[in-house]
Amino acid sequence: MEQTFIKINPADTVVVCLQQKSKGDTIEIDGKTVILNQDTPAGHKVLITDTPEGADIIKYGYPIGHACKPLKAGDWVNENNLKTNLSGTLEYTYNPVKETLDIKDEKRTFKGYMRKNGEVGTRNEIWIVPTVGCVNGIAEKLAGKLRHETGCEGIDDIYAWHHNYGCSQLSGDHENTRNVLRDIALHPNAGGVLVLGLGCENNQPELFEQLLGDYDKERIKFLVTQKVDGDEIEAGMDILRSLYATAKEDKREDVSVSKLRVGLKCGGSDGFSGITANPLVGEFSDWLVAQGGTSILTEVPEMFGAETILMNRCETAELFGKTVSMVNDFKEYFLSHGEPVGENPSPGNKAGGISTLEDKALGCTQKCGRAPVSGVLKYGERLDTNGLNLLSAPGNDLVASTALASAGCQIVLFTTGRGTPFGTFVPTMKIATNPTLAARKPNWIDFSAGQLIEGKTMQELVPEFIDKILAVASGEKARNEINDYREIAIFKNGVTL
Repeated sequence: MEQTFIKINPADTVVVCLQQKSKGDTIEIDGKTVILNQDTPAGHKVLITDTPEGADIIKYGYPIGHACKPLKAGDWVNENNLKTNLSGTLEYTYNPVKETLDIKDEKRTFKGYMRKNGEVGTRNEIWIVPTVGCVNGIAEKLAGKLRHETGCEGIDDIYAWHHNYGCSQLSGDHENTRNVLRDIALHPNAGGVLVLGLGCENNQPELFEQLLGDYDKERIKFLVTQKVDGDEIEAGMDILRSLYATAKEDKREDVSVSKLRVGLKCGGSDGFSGITANPLVGEFSDWLVAQGGTSILTEVPEMFGAETILMNRCETAELFGKTVSMVNDFKEYFLSHGEPVGENPSPGNKAGGISTLEDKALGCTQKCGRAPVSGVLKYGERLDTNGLNLLSAPGNDLVASTALASAGCQIVLFTTGRGTPFGTFVPTMKIATNPTLAARKPNWIDFSAGQLIEGKTMQELVPEFIDKILAVASGEKARNEINDYREIAIFKNGVTL
């Protein structure tokens, strides 16, 4: 008989319906029969034990909130009868959990672009990076002219990464902008970068150049438009032609998969996210770490409720302390704006079967598998440690994906149950949590983890998933690239002058 529900953890007091269920349908679970009291959509939860008001409801083996009223076995559990347990900041105790990954080193490779500093690109593109939003129009015109003139022959693409910042910002916001733009300019997916300035902005091009450190001056060049006498477009094109001539000589070569850095992100999540796509990405993350590669988990607000799992996987007490600060600092950010820390699941999340932030977080964090945490990064910092890293950034899809790419990831894996078309400035692969989404939006979706509820096992699916990711790393276009959906977003917190 086809399975129509799943109990994720033996301790759970709910099961997840894999199909739409009707009032009066029965579930045979733990030696007893549970009769559904309401129609229940696919991906949603059904209670399998009577639960008094105030008692915790368990999913993934952890509380996902408490019952708002007395509930009966067979009740549909949703945002109307389940309330978060989250409130303010917490004190945490380090209880390290060590788990050995029994995964062999397969000596896999991908076709990448070796850069002079030892980093590897999965793309070889020409980028125009404005220091300030005032020159966005010039940047876009330059990108269009170079694309028309060259047809991108010999390179992967040409882009201008427009944004609204670089001026009228103070302290932290200003440094966030500078750091992210620095990270983009230094990213190995760029074979050539024109940093395009205005001249009077807060993000002064001369000071920004210092921020780049010892950079490759053949690959990164500057133009300050206020200093150009006459036509800044032609001055920019002269520089871009030089960058293009250098980049088009680059060739892909076999590179160890240990050089791969992959960002882990989810958005438009549903009740299947923590059952299919996120565990599949977690399996890949563990595999990549075992090969000597790197993965990064972000979306700090979507760790709330599952943060202790990550904290206790930290390799050292110092990393534990950094993770505690990362989590509590983000909670303070919410509270300082008068917002509750548990106000997260979107309307789409709720429609898909996610009822509280804990419900979301316990599914979300499965993207990072079981590997130990070997690094913790602040927003705008670049990777310097292989293995699993945590990165401070919000849950917003484009801001978080930009932050992952800025940290040095050459690809972002993005799981989704509702679907989304966007991409950031590196290939942004969409992994569907359910087969319905994969069938409805093949123009958005790169891989369907919904096969796991159609009968395929995780053991069967993981090798296919690895092959797909390495193909994209080697030049196969992700759907967002095919659709030309690519952009950046920078985190903003404070005052705009």
